[in-house]
Amino acid sequence: MENQFYQSFDQERLVSDERIHEGEYRTAFQIDRDRIIHTSAFRRLQNKTQVFFSGEYDFYRTRLTHSIEVAQIGRSICNRLNQTSDLLDPEYFVDADLVEAACLSHDIGHPPFGHTGERTLHRLMVPYGGFEGNAQTLRILTSILFGPERGMNPSRAFIDSVLKYKTLFGEVESQKNHFLYAEQADVLGFVTDGNLFPETLTPGKLRNGFRSIECQMMDWADDTAYSLNDIADGIHAGFINVDKAERWAESKSLNAEESKVLEELLEAIRRGRVESTIGKKIGSFIAAATLEKAGGFLSGATARHQYRLVIDPEIQQACGVYKGLSLDLVFKSQQLQQLDRKSDFILTRLFEVFAELYIHPSEPGNSHFRLLSDEEESLIFSQETIEARARVVCDVLAKMTDGIASRTYRRLFDADFGSIVDLV
Repeated sequence: MENQFYQSFDQERLVSDERIHEGEYRTAFQIDRDRIIHTSAFRRLQNKTQVFFSGEYDFYRTRLTHSIEVAQIGRSICNRLNQTSDLLDPEYFVDADLVEAACLSHDIGHPPFGHTGERTLHRLMVPYGGFEGNAQTLRILTSILFGPERGMNPSRAFIDSVLKYKTLFGEVESQKNHFLYAEQADVLGFVTDGNLFPETLTPGKLRNGFRSIECQMMDWADDTAYSLNDIADGIHAGFINVDKAERWAESKSLNAEESKVLEELLEAIRRGRVESTIGKKIGSFIAAATLEKAGGFLSGATARHQYRLVIDPEIQQACGVYKGLSLDLVFKSQQLQQLDRKSDFILTRLFEVFAELYIHPSEPGNSHFRLLSDEEESLIFSQETIEARARVVCDVLAKMTDGIASRTYRRLFDADFGSIVDLV
């Protein structure tokens, strides 16, 4: 039976003349999901930092395992609401394959070295249009997933499901993150079908808060995964223990509910039951999501913008406690800050070398140094503007894994590292 929640508007693809193969048995959103899974961009997430450097220890999460966990949580949120919400029924429901596709791909644009890498690339790219993980995800999906100008031709609903931000770079005065690239205005226009944002949705926080229901589910699944599972990794790594957590609590003004959340976690640590406790918490976070009707821009065009995901305030508060604990005891720790400084240094040096040869060359294409592949160099020098050349250089750096970035740095700057066989 056809799902009435979605119409042709939602399933239309960025390039509308794509041929449907005879015998195709998958829905439009299953095709979107499958195209993500079988790509090198998705596989590279296995060697990109989530909290700790990939490869540090086998059991710590990477961007890949995090994305898989987010996908499981996202499907569960969707399936539960489809079964329990009075606003949905067997003929009118949110597509779990679409939510899963959004969850699997939500971090696919992240560079090496986690959020530090993202901040570094943005700092370096500000003169050329900035860098943002969500914007890079959109660029990969729509433009470069399978090569230059060869995106996956995603559906409108899928693009919207990963589009957490809808403000373009340069639209607000102070823009550290949370934007799309200015050149992605056409893709944003496709998502809105050419409709202009109303004056009430001003660029910045208000416009970025305008999200489809699938995007809202993906975002809560992401919050659930990293607020709880980052805590588990921090405990296993020794950054979070009872003494440190108690001292942290003493420095904060926790209310009674927040103190209870922390005490439950401390008891799990004392009893050696962190994994099982976190598993139960994931279940409570999934159950904390409900649906309510919401009108507004695009709600007349698609059911995807007719609903709002509402999170139980107590669970939202608990999420804040876990995030704060991880931020202060793990991410701000001396050890991780030192690694973050190293990551910033590595990416900065790589960018500077590539910029000298490829963004601001004295004679484009005539340098006697060849630091990138023939295909990458040809693509860079075919660009007509400095900004376009910088964007391709940024693509090269952003797709690197932690290991490739580190080895590339060593080959360029470490006199004792000169392997000619370890080329990737």
